[in-house]
Amino acid sequence: MRILVTGGAGFIGSHLTDRLMSEGHNVVVMDNLITGNYQNIARHKDNPRFEFIHHNVSNHIHIVGDLDWVIHFASPASPVDYLELPIETLKVNSLGTHNTLGLALSKKAKFFLASTSEVYGDPEVHPQPETYWGNVNPIGPRGVYDESKRFAEAITMAYHHKHKLDNRIIRIFNCYGPRLRLADGRVVSNFIGQALNNKPLTIYGDGSQTRSFQFVSDLVEGIRRLMDCEYHEPVNLGNPQEKTVLELATLIKELTNSSSEIVLKPLPTDDPKRRLPDTTLAKRLIGWDPKKDLVDGLKETIEWYRAELSTSTAQAVG
Repeated sequence: MRILVTGGAGFIGSHLTDRLMSEGHNVVVMDNLITGNYQNIARHKDNPRFEFIHHNVSNHIHIVGDLDWVIHFASPASPVDYLELPIETLKVNSLGTHNTLGLALSKKAKFFLASTSEVYGDPEVHPQPETYWGNVNPIGPRGVYDESKRFAEAITMAYHHKHKLDNRIIRIFNCYGPRLRLADGRVVSNFIGQALNNKPLTIYGDGSQTRSFQFVSDLVEGIRRLMDCEYHEPVNLGNPQEKTVLELATLIKELTNSSSEIVLKPLPTDDPKRRLPDTTLAKRLIGWDPKKDLVDGLKETIEWYRAELSTSTAQAVG
């Protein structure tokens, strides 16, 4: 197949690109590198089946040739990024989704939308099934991401109903692994970066808020399976095992053998108190369950960060 992956130089997009390339597909990555990193996909640059286009999908998209899939992963995806880039976040999930849907329609391609568990906001239902409509503050600081992703889902379903577009939608819960930027602002990268540098591990709130953590390879497996399944409404992909933020901080401190202390800071506005996917639908539709144990996944991620920090230090000294 020939597949366009927007945001393909980002954390999840680059791992998906690797998977598609390994299967022998032709992959076009489109990314403006606002939060992505070309080094994540540089290994493919000399492969004739790979093409990189530096472009902002919020602007008109032109692709020469046929496409079988348009996979839309372009978007800032961490609180640090979308609070710093609020307009860009709103645009890529509204205008960018509109543009990629139009491209898929014109190419007679299938369309895959990466949505997020943030559409559930600070949920009042636990765990969160796809049928839950969410509890979102539309004008709060996180609203630029939450609401634009909700719009992206709405316009995708509108294209499905109006134009019979063959689409898939996933709601991604917390994902971690190699290539997650240290400065990303998400809890796993924050704690690992702080622990490796023996800096205080900062917990916002009292640490009792919960999250679930899926390794990136599990998420990519779920994406690939859903591509082969004819189902058009949203599907949760996440780890159904719940951890408190304090438990995660303690575990990462132990795995890194860090001398960091754990400190508490005020909870940000609209920060969800509990976040846990109901993955019943994914199990039924595609037989998917995350396989990677949290300890094993964190060890692999920590070693990647160690290598990255070592390379950065060597380059700084050189």
